[in-house]
Amino acid sequence: MNKNPIFRLTARRKRLAAAFALFALLLAACRAPAPTAPETFSGERAYTWVTRQCDLGYRITGTEANRKAGDMIVEELRAQGWEIYEQTFTYLETPVRNILAWKGTGGEGGVILVGAHYDTRRSADQENPSLPVMGANDGASGVAVLLELARSLSWDTKTRRIYLAFFDAEDNGRLDGWDWIVGSSYMAQHWGEAGESSLEAMILVDMIGDADQQVYYERNSDPGLSQTLWNIAGQLGYSDRIIPEYRYAMLDDHIPFVQMGVSAVDMIDFDYPYWHTTQDTPDKVSAESLEAIGRTLEVWLESLK
Repeated sequence: MNKNPIFRLTARRKRLAAAFALFALLLAACRAPAPTAPETFSGERAYTWVTRQCDLGYRITGTEANRKAGDMIVEELRAQGWEIYEQTFTYLETPVRNILAWKGTGGEGGVILVGAHYDTRRSADQENPSLPVMGANDGASGVAVLLELARSLSWDTKTRRIYLAFFDAEDNGRLDGWDWIVGSSYMAQHWGEAGESSLEAMILVDMIGDADQQVYYERNSDPGLSQTLWNIAGQLGYSDRIIPEYRYAMLDDHIPFVQMGVSAVDMIDFDYPYWHTTQDTPDKVSAESLEAIGRTLEVWLESLK
């Protein structure tokens, strides 16, 4: 045995150094940051989608601005990893383009569709029929909620499928022989022809960005599903905005799916003084209103088993 005190001291230092290094590693592991929490719906992010759509101009069916809006929607959905199907057809000599995106395989968890229209009305007939409508709330707000859900939603793709539908040609009813809800009617009539799964439920979001938000039960919607969604909104603290009382019966993009036998709900704020006027602009929309709808849908969708 080597009795040299210098050797014994050096060996001891090495053992202490090794022990300290191990302690440091354990301490670092204990202090490692927790896994990042899942993303949640952001009203501020959604609001940027309102302004980005309006920056394109009037997104009237068949126009260049409408085409650019559709391209922007498709680009964002693909960036978020969604599969895309573009459904095109002609109505009264005007090209129409529905956009359908999906994630998941379907199965025991059911198949859900959430939709909004992205076109805008070509006549502000509640104010000045010679001018078009910008559609910050009537069009852009619903699209904004869907695009933010496309980013934030945590969806079990192995057991469930969700569709996001962006309807064209919704908003020119009573103008030059046009009907309302042209795009959604076409999608519902042709559902399944491109391999779409059978639907369990459909939620429509329309005109839901009003800063003075008042979203009531809609009389043509499924009562049970409506109650479920409004209850969630109340639990999240939105009962002053998403109000469990009946007010309107709407002809809207959910109706073709109701006629298919699908449980459908229209989340719409029809108490909007700027409807079909030139004043339907981004300053009338609030991030808080978008977030109330978006979070309600996010919580409901992520709760499905």
